[in-house]
Amino acid sequence: MRNFTRFLTGFIFGVVVFGLILTGAITDRIFHYKFLDKLIAGIPGGRETIIQNKILNEESVVVDVVEKFGPSVVTVGIKKTEKVIDPFSDFWNPFDFFNLPRSQDFKEKKIEQDIGSGFVVSEDGLIVTNKHVVADTTASYRIYTRENKPYDVVKIYRDPANDLAILKVNAPKGELKPVELGDSSNLKVGQFVIAIGTALGEFRNTVTTGVISGLGRGIVAGSPFEGSESLDNVIQTDAAINPGNSGGPLINSSGQVIGVNVAVASGAQNIGFALPINVVKDSLNNFNNTGQFSRPYLGVRYRMIDQKEAIAKGWVEGAGIVEVLANSPAEEDGLKPGDIIIKVNGEKLSKDNTLAKIISTKKVGDKLTLTVWRDNEEKEIKVTLKEAQ
Repeated sequence: MRNFTRFLTGFIFGVVVFGLILTGAITDRIFHYKFLDKLIAGIPGGRETIIQNKILNEESVVVDVVEKFGPSVVTVGIKKTEKVIDPFSDFWNPFDFFNLPRSQDFKEKKIEQDIGSGFVVSEDGLIVTNKHVVADTTASYRIYTRENKPYDVVKIYRDPANDLAILKVNAPKGELKPVELGDSSNLKVGQFVIAIGTALGEFRNTVTTGVISGLGRGIVAGSPFEGSESLDNVIQTDAAINPGNSGGPLINSSGQVIGVNVAVASGAQNIGFALPINVVKDSLNNFNNTGQFSRPYLGVRYRMIDQKEAIAKGWVEGAGIVEVLANSPAEEDGLKPGDIIIKVNGEKLSKDNTLAKIISTKKVGDKLTLTVWRDNEEKEIKVTLKEAQ
């Protein structure tokens, strides 16, 4: 009886120890308590085993994500014809008075090259890229899959507020595989990320890895030849992003796209930036709700004035207009710099309910009644939204 008791006690003790180790392993993987790692680290050679396992796990994550979503990343190519001066033309004389070229001195040059990246967001042929990649409205564009299959771009939606564009190609259902869009509202500095794109406009489906280096950055993106624009609240990463990567996806370790690669810091190494994916989701929702690529456009640059600032300066809470853009609905219907838009169709503006947020829910051609604070009094201005160009 005594031996049975000892056996039972030892058995129970063994079960408890095994249970603790198993619990540690589970919590390690789920809650990152590192219980199992600490246990293994105490064993000779255990630390080296942990490091090797982490490297293998990281490599496995990258390989799995690339195999799964690599086919969803595309290359954006441009095709256009330009007129260039022929220095060897029979009609060109370098000693001519003022040395000015004539119409005979120009010849046409066809340009066809890869210029950027993008990724598929729907089976029926919607592709996301940067606006500056497809900024030339006189050119035609084409996308190429990883297998080098081409699709002509038949429509381009350029977001006037962000460096973002949505391309439409005609593809039979099932030929294009969409990515999975994540949530960029819960990102953390130090989070592992993967970037895929056509590096330098030459090396298609280049894969680089890194971490999120910063959040909420402000940058100026674009090109000195195409113009530039200020972007706020972008993601900073040390994953290598080169010219040509623009428009490609920034992906988390779960294989979800959490950003659109948009720029690389000039004169610096390992500093790249990406638009948060939630911005893209808003634009896609706008397209799905309106059934068109057009986006309603008011034509003002503004900053939100909160209640605290309004009280301190004797103003009112709302959208303070900094600039009215030329040939815009805002200019045509009488909005002025210095106006503060308080309400849109009776809906009050606030920090959480901005002018851009309200306009994004409207359609081209919608007529709005704006309640505006001007010269210390309220007045109503009616505007008709036009299509953003």
